Amino acid sequence: MALITYFVVQPFERSPRGVVYAAPACQAQSEDHAVRLAERLAARHGGAIAFCRTGDPELGDYDDAEILRVCGEVPRDTLDAARAA
Repeated sequence: MALITYFVVQPFERSPRGVVYAAPACQAQSEDHAVRLAERLAARHGGAIAFCRTGDPELGDYDDAEILRVCGEVPRDTLDAARAA
């Protein structure tokens, strides 16, 4: 069993009608990189979440996501779902 930790940043944007939606996510190389990237993307897009997941890709078995940083405007239901996981 080879455990791997993935670091991901999910940016959020606001539509012209005011709806906040997820933009394409991107992978980061480390926790520090994910946090810095989330801060930069939030400044450009309005909001972002940096998180990580650890698991075995061969088995498809992953731990719950761990939120590393929340920057700017992020939909409340996204945060609630992430914290409940």
